[in-house]
Amino acid sequence: MRIMPNHESVRLTGRWHLDAAGAVTTATGGTIEIAVSGEFIELFFNTDMNMEPVPHIWICIDDGPKVESVVQRVLRVEFSDAGPHLIRVIYKGAVESQHRWYPPLIGKLHFIGYEAGSPALLPPDDRPIIEFIGDSITEGQQIDAEHEFSPILADNYTFQNDAAASYGWQTAKLLGMRPRLIGYGCLGATHGGRGGVPIASEAYPYNFSGSPVSSFDASVIVVNLGANDRNRSEEEYIREYRSLLAVIRQHNPAAKLVVLSAFCVVYPAALRAMVDAVNRETGDSIVFLDSAGWVPPEPLHPGRDAHRHIAEKLAAALRPLL
Repeated sequence: MRIMPNHESVRLTGRWHLDAAGAVTTATGGTIEIAVSGEFIELFFNTDMNMEPVPHIWICIDDGPKVESVVQRVLRVEFSDAGPHLIRVIYKGAVESQHRWYPPLIGKLHFIGYEAGSPALLPPDDRPIIEFIGDSITEGQQIDAEHEFSPILADNYTFQNDAAASYGWQTAKLLGMRPRLIGYGCLGATHGGRGGVPIASEAYPYNFSGSPVSSFDASVIVVNLGANDRNRSEEEYIREYRSLLAVIRQHNPAAKLVVLSAFCVVYPAALRAMVDAVNRETGDSIVFLDSAGWVPPEPLHPGRDAHRHIAEKLAAALRPLL
């Protein structure tokens, strides 16, 4: 019998649209956890609108090694014993230019249930959520830039991108928190992302167009935008960034809000001044962190080691705030 994503044996972390037809996310890093008993599990995905290059996922059994796969209609995993077992699926990477906001959704992970011996009891996860809002760097684009098999850049992306190796994911791990990534290639405070994503302040309240976020429950929210705002004026950047912070705070009145300056150094002094002004005017306690010097400004997309270095710096800066 097909068990649907809204069953108590399934836990979704990330930005998911959940309805009777299944669960859909367009933000990489979205995670599915399933507890089952039995000798196998079959995972079912709706791939009707997925196009080449098809998104990639990680599959992990009982906190063992992760195995990479393309998204397929059915993925069967056979266990060595009857369990119970915990299966974790992570949306690893996608092509940023594929539609991820307006229908038809192409760069999406659409989970439509599973079959197994029987559902089991999910182990509790009371770790607080830390949310990262950013661009292609936040979604882990080109972390493995050496995996270049085609002269067409986009054909390499699903092999190069890895949300689970991004600085946000690794920071969450170092802090013992659950990561939620909202990262879209080319996204900025003043600039919409590729794949139809609107500017950050308009995108934040939604999973994708027509799907409002159902709950805002992050304990810490880190914003890192600017790489795609470099060609806009300082005035426009600061104005739109301030609007984004207002939207985030409206939906998350109690969260610790952190502004992390762009790694490629975009108007950091003005950004710090804006955060200070907002705090004075509203009584807020938004934290500004200057990332200057954490990693070289080039390449724009840090590799695995650079993401790890950012995570170590960021985790050290965040620990006193928690």
